[in-house]
Parts: sequence; structure tokens; C-alpha cells
Amino acid sequence: MTQHLHSKRLQKPGYGRVVAAVLGLVAALGLGAAGEAKASVAPVSGAAASVDRFDDRPHGYASLAGGTTGGAGGKVVTVTDQASLAAYAAAEEPYVIRVSGAIAVEPFGSDIVVGSNKTIIGVGDTGEIVHGELHLNPGTHNVIIRNLTIRDSYVEGDWDGKTTDFDAIQMDTADHVWIDHNTFTHMGDGLLDIRKDSRYITVSYNRFTNHNKAFGIGWTTNVLTEMTIDHNWFHGTKQRNPSADNLAYAHLYNNYLSSQVADGDPVWTYGNWARGKTRMVIENSYYDGVQHPYQADATAELVQRGSILKNTTGRTDAWGTAFDPHEFYDYRLDPAAAVPALVSRFSGPQKRIGVTLHVPGDYPTVQAAVDAVPDGNAVPVTIAVAPGTYRAKVFIPATKPNIVLQGTGHDRSDTVIVFDTPAEYGGSTGSATVRIAANDVTARHLTFSNDFDEAAVELNGEQALAMKTTGDRIVFEDTAFLGNQDTLMTDSPKLDVISRVYIRDSYIEGDVDFLYGRATTVVERSVIRLLSRGSTTNNGYMTAASTWTGNPHGFLITRSKVVSDAPGQSFHLGRPWHPGGEPAAVAQVLIRDTELPTAVKSSPWTDMSGFSWKDARFAEYRNSGPGAAPSADRPQLSAADARSYTVANYLKGTDGWAPSAHH
Repeated sequence: MTQHLHSKRLQKPGYGRVVAAVLGLVAALGLGAAGEAKASVAPVSGAAASVDRFDDRPHGYASLAGGTTGGAGGKVVTVTDQASLAAYAAAEEPYVIRVSGAIAVEPFGSDIVVGSNKTIIGVGDTGEIVHGELHLNPGTHNVIIRNLTIRDSYVEGDWDGKTTDFDAIQMDTADHVWIDHNTFTHMGDGLLDIRKDSRYITVSYNRFTNHNKAFGIGWTTNVLTEMTIDHNWFHGTKQRNPSADNLAYAHLYNNYLSSQVADGDPVWTYGNWARGKTRMVIENSYYDGVQHPYQADATAELVQRGSILKNTTGRTDAWGTAFDPHEFYDYRLDPAAAVPALVSRFSGPQKRIGVTLHVPGDYPTVQAAVDAVPDGNAVPVTIAVAPGTYRAKVFIPATKPNIVLQGTGHDRSDTVIVFDTPAEYGGSTGSATVRIAANDVTARHLTFSNDFDEAAVELNGEQALAMKTTGDRIVFEDTAFLGNQDTLMTDSPKLDVISRVYIRDSYIEGDVDFLYGRATTVVERSVIRLLSRGSTTNNGYMTAASTWTGNPHGFLITRSKVVSDAPGQSFHLGRPWHPGGEPAAVAQVLIRDTELPTAVKSSPWTDMSGFSWKDARFAEYRNSGPGAAPSADRPQLSAADARSYTVANYLKGTDGWAPSAHH
């Protein structure tokens, strides 16, 4: 973009961030404690209550023997009709299938066959399958069913389900299945039937309501099935909560059974039943208004510890040693007293549950995960990037909005996306390590870098972008941008189109014009490092805005800190960039409530390519530090004007966008 001036890259500082509040809240609530709890119901509130409630990876038995990943590695699709759902669910290749809205299945009670390597997940809390069953045939494996409501295949007058077999989910001899955060209600036979030696199953955070036979397991003489059943709510059901026949290992913990159907049946109204040769362990569950809370055949073994019984009658069998779940997997027990509040709040479909694509666990590269997101994507998809250095370019095209790009390390420096292309090879845009052309993209806990060594070579185009954005409503949180010249360009598709970018709690470094472009850009609570190029008089320019003259808001740098090892009086705050001599590109930059170092010149703004800085819209307000001393060449915003030049006003646009309000 601009004439290159040599620089020498400074060693990057360490990036540290401390997060402790969640741990304190967890401790305050007492989550994780095991054993007997008092009969009072513990309230649930705050961030601690939701810790680990929405993990997108299964726990328990579904996590063993290779784990359960569903459609990970495949394309993400969204379905709104039966034909599409059936086609993708039965396909040979893996798919992540998002169900948006209610899909009424015809004929009434029909099956939707689900093949191996599939994730079927509701969009927000809207995904419903009505009058139909998800059916896993023998041999099906690696299936995740999450965040759905499956309802209303009940046939009037057939309370015992003797004339139909309209389950919500049925499987025979399947393995590695995770059923999580669903609601099952008012079906024709069972709500959930897991049969005939199905193995490595986890059933968690589901609601079973308004039904007779809730959850049956078995239909086999073999003793093979391993199952984890936790944090489910059985409410207004009669029997099979669950009934477990010949399970090798049945681990039930933190389940909530309440308001059992009271029809006077002395035998077939019950809670949990270990049948045949089942070995069952029940921990820290809560039974309220239940007949026969837990019982076992003489041939079974049942161990119970820590549960609470309230208004219960009948059998509470416990004999044998069963098994120790800790020998198979780690898990955390919530106190039994907290179970009603926890389970009633967090079971069933949740708006915040979405699709997460893991790199490199499920997709080998960040670009492969981006490519898996459907064009026209209307629902957020998270791309979770594991710690590591990814030497590759990434492009998020305009056709793939609503992506969250998130590093999963403890620190943003743990996850680095880096390349080393200069503008000499592909132009300024082509040099960018990451390009975001889509709207509504968020990136957090990541470092973006262009490590082209401009001091090692002589090229005409040595600009080297770490990041270029042209999309609207882009958010960067806890990110770092590393480069020299032109490190970070926030732009828009064309001059008179306004795009907005919000950067918070981040780190940006460079020397020449390293914060530039025409997008409305807010940098808040961040550190900006001015790199020295070894000059005693001119080490570079922090900004080079090219704001459209019709846009009152260009760059706002606020509540931040500018740091530098460059000599005093050797760095400009900015200069006005008029791309191609465009007269309607009139820079607007406001730096306010920010600490400035001695490296900043006392006359911090300068001309560019024949355009005077005095014709641009440069201003400061209430800055501090040794580089903020007033001078005749430092326009200051008035207190009255400062009240309107705020983060909110820069970003709100015509749609009221307010990303800073989330903080």
C-alpha cells in the first residue's frame, strides 16, 4: 500500500492473561462435591452453574474405545424438511446436520434412518422432529443426537404402546452413541429404546416427559452394554426411568425423577430397575414423588450412594458390589441437593448449544474447517483451533458468515496462524495471512502473524499483512496481530460501503501504517507496540486511515496503551491515506483516554502522498503519558464532542450493533 521503509523486528513480549472468577464461583456453588447431601434444593446461578454443561465432546462410556465424534470431519448442512433430513441422515459420508424448526414426519410414526458418522443437532432450541422416529440399524456407529425435541407420535387410547412401535429414538446393536440435551415427549411406545447389545452409550441432560415407558435398555441375553446416564430429568413418566436389562455396566448419576405418573399400579410404576444380570451404580440422584425409586432383580447388582429420596415409597434395593465407574473414566458429581435446580435448568435443548468444528482433531487445517461451513450460513459455527503453530493462509469468503474462530489454549500465544508472504508476491491483499470477507465473524484467543523478514531481502513490495478484513460486524477478542508494515488492514468492499470492526483486549504491533483501511474500527483496552526501525528521527506511522468522507467514524483507539522501544520523537500517530489519489477518502482517527510513549512525536500527524494531514479528521482527547504532551499540531476533541465520539456510536450503524455491550 505504501512505500516500504526498512525496519528491524523486535522480539515479541510474552502474552499473559489471568482468568480466575469462574473457579471462585464453582467453589462457591460447591459443584464437584460427592457423597450424601442434605435434602434442601441448592439454587443455581452465575457462570459456575453452566461450567461444562455444554461441552461438545461426549463424556462417560461414549468417550471410550476411540470415542464418539459423530459427523465431525464432514460438511455442515441445515435442514428444514423431512426429505433433506432423511437424505443426509442416511448418507454414507459424515455430516453435521442442523435441524432448524419443526419437521413433521409423514406417514405418522415413520422412521428417519440414521447412518454411521452423523451428528444431528437442533438449531438453538428450535429443532423438532414431530410424529417420527430416529432409527439406528444394526452396525450403526459413531452418532451424536443433540439439542432436539422429538415429540407427539402417541396414538390415542394406546397408553401401553402395544399397537405401535413409535419410539423417539431406537437402536439395535449400535455402538458409540451420544444422546444429549434433547426433550422426548408423548410418543407411541418408548421414548428411548437402546437394544440388542448396543455399546458405549452416553445419555445426558435429556428430558423425558408425559409418557408411560420412558427409557428401556436391553432386549438381549448377552451382558455387553456399557452406558452412562447422567443429568436427565424424568418428569411425568410412569416406568423405565430407565429399565436396564443385562447391562455390563450401567452408571447413573445426578438424574432427577419427579412427579411420577400416579395411577395406583403397584408394580409397573417405578424409577430405576436393574434387571437380569445388570451391574448398576447410582450416585447423587434426586427422587421426588417416586414409587420404587430404585430396585434390582436378585440376579443383578445395584450400588447406590449419595442420593436424596423425597416423598417416595416402595423398593430401594441395594446389593452386590457392581463396579467402580472411576476405573473407566473421570467424572464430576454434583451434590444431590443441587440436582433439581441444575437439571431443570440445563436439561433439554439449549439456545447456546451450537456446532463446533475441531482443528486438527476433526479437520486437518483451519481452511478445511472453514470450507465445511455451508454457504449462506445463518447460524454461528465455532471453529475450535487447538494450540499449535499453523503455517498456512486462511480465507473466510463472503459466502460463509457467522463463524467463530477460537483458539483453545490457555493463552492467545498458544495458537498461532502464520505465513510469510510479502506484497511483492500477490499484492497487498495477497500477502495477508488471514482474510475475512464474511460478515459476523468473531476471532478470539489467537495470534495472527506475517513473519516475512523485511530486513533480510530487498523487494519493491515488502508490505506483509497478518490480517485483512472486508466484512461487517467483525470482532477480535484477546487476539494478537504481529507484523511490520501493514500488519492489520480493516477495510470494506468499496469506498462508500461501511464495515465495522471491534478489537478488544488485544495486542497489535508494527512500524509503517500498521493499522489502516477504511472500515470503522474500534480498538479498546489493547496494547499497541510501535516497532523501531533503527532510526533516530522516523520509525514509522501507527495509522493510515482511508475513511470515506461520508462516514463520520474511522479509527477509534480508546482506553489502550501504546508502547515502544523506539527513540523519543521518532514515531507518528498517523497519516492520511488516499488510495489511488481518491479525494473522497478522508482519514478519521481519534485517539482518546490512551497512554502514549516518548516515541510519539510532539507533532504526531503528517502528510502523505501530497495530501495534508490538516485536511484529515485527526484528533486526540484526554490522552496521558510522556508522548501526550500538548502542542500546536495536536488537534484536541472538545469535551462536548467527546460525549458523542464513543465506542457505541462508532459501531452502532443502522442496525444497532453493540458488541461492547457484551462486556
